[in-house]
Amino acid sequence: MNRTPAWFERKFEFSFPVELHPTLCARLRGTPARLEEIARNSSRERLMRKQLEKWSAQEHAGHLLDLESLWLARVEDYQSGGSQLTAADLTNRRTHEADHNARPMDEILKEFRAARGRLLQRVETVEVSLFEQTMLHPRLKQPMRLVDHLNFVAEHDDHHLAWIWELLK
Repeated sequence: MNRTPAWFERKFEFSFPVELHPTLCARLRGTPARLEEIARNSSRERLMRKQLEKWSAQEHAGHLLDLESLWLARVEDYQSGGSQLTAADLTNRRTHEADHNARPMDEILKEFRAARGRLLQRVETVEVSLFEQTMLHPRLKQPMRLVDHLNFVAEHDDHHLAWIWELLK
């Protein structure tokens, strides 16, 4: 049974220095490789296997891909200077409807790597001062700097990588 804590029960404290943004970008850049490594030697059946009607490992990977557009939209929110970040669909409808198990895992991995590259390309072109800008996170109801958003994305990545690892071990 998976011991990974539920994502929506997690609490976040964003008190680290803004100068950590290059480290967070390196961590985010590494997620596609870590995902590929975890999935590399797993059979299609193992990747698609569900436990207790939860997502399969492949559906978790697809979910990471599905959220790249949200992460990019939030970077754009910082660039446009609004007051609140784009809200996520807390029902994860996109992932539930995507039927990721019907697709080849290699396709999901390739699309995720490309989408993450686009996110990082955007982040790497922003003014350094933007990493300190705060906006309200709609679910957490707390201010979040752009650097905090990057940390949030990295934590979300690791949450799903932990699930995938548990499901495939």
